[in-house]
Amino acid sequence: MATTRAYSHTNTQLDWRRAAACANLPERSVFSRLRSEAEPVLRACNQCPIKRECEAVVDPAHTWFDGVSGGRLWRNGREVKQVAR
Repeated sequence: MATTRAYSHTNTQLDWRRAAACANLPERSVFSRLRSEAEPVLRACNQCPIKRECEAVVDPAHTWFDGVSGGRLWRNGREVKQVAR
């Protein structure tokens, strides 16, 4: 019974992610440390309705996050700057 409640609580906490433009993209792309692999997610962020909420909830700069959050790629909690071509 306690496990079911914990599972339901977790689903409630993650409801905001269902509205994310990246919700149906592969997890490996969302949590990639490489810009080339994360590119589809970064493009999706451009039209994402919860871009600001995503960055606020993930708080990448304070959690040593690796992946895409708020339209930016993060590695160890630091933004990976795009290299000029």
